[in-house]
Amino acid sequence: MAMSHSLPPLFFFMMLLVQAMAGGIDLNWYDAHATFYGDAAGGGTMQGACGYGDLFKQGYGLATTALSTALYNNGLTCGACFQIMCVNDPLWCIKGATPITVTATNLCPPNYSKTTDAWCNPPRKHFNLSYKMFTSIAGVKAGVIPVRYRRVSCVKSGGVRLELKGNPYFLMVLVYNVANAGDVSNVSIKGSKTGWLTMTHNSGQVWHINQVLVGQSLSFLVTTSDGKALTFSFVAPSNWQFGQTYESKQNF
Repeated sequence: MAMSHSLPPLFFFMMLLVQAMAGGIDLNWYDAHATFYGDAAGGGTMQGACGYGDLFKQGYGLATTALSTALYNNGLTCGACFQIMCVNDPLWCIKGATPITVTATNLCPPNYSKTTDAWCNPPRKHFNLSYKMFTSIAGVKAGVIPVRYRRVSCVKSGGVRLELKGNPYFLMVLVYNVANAGDVSNVSIKGSKTGWLTMTHNSGQVWHINQVLVGQSLSFLVTTSDGKALTFSFVAPSNWQFGQTYESKQNF
């Protein structure tokens, strides 16, 4: 009888664990190091290799990080969320500091001319945090700190957003504000006069296609790194414009 009473809690725990892993969560902690860039107001942390623009307008704010090459995955990790804590440095780690949660929005470029302190060179796993995030867990004078990190689900408000750029013959789409896994692995597009067309990964979370789609309403099929796919039907009306952002009614 005791075993029969213990099975349901175990079953539900395993279900929650499976759902967590499917949502981009990794319960394991990994070792890395962290530095910071920019200033307290976020100067120097806007834009970046992931293709995001004004991080305040896009909802990311200062809770962001640049990733070393080993974590960046050619930009496909852009949009993923990480929980990070300062460890093993009693001089500089802020005692009792709550682990921070940040979204990957940039690349910390490698510097192959350096032979020491090349924190962002492969194979090192490194986070170049915004000033605000770094100083939430460590003293600013530390410069570089040992950390532990893990992937966590991204919590976002509203639907997935798609910013259209380019020209009539070359359409680029920035996909952002993606919840749950956060990072996008595939994008397909469908005009009101076409079938589904596979977009090519450009850089960061920017995807492109050489196709004239002006004057057609646009639908998108977006797949995140955990394999979950959502279709955003007619998210951009037929009179869509370059430079405009269109928000879906769904999120992951």
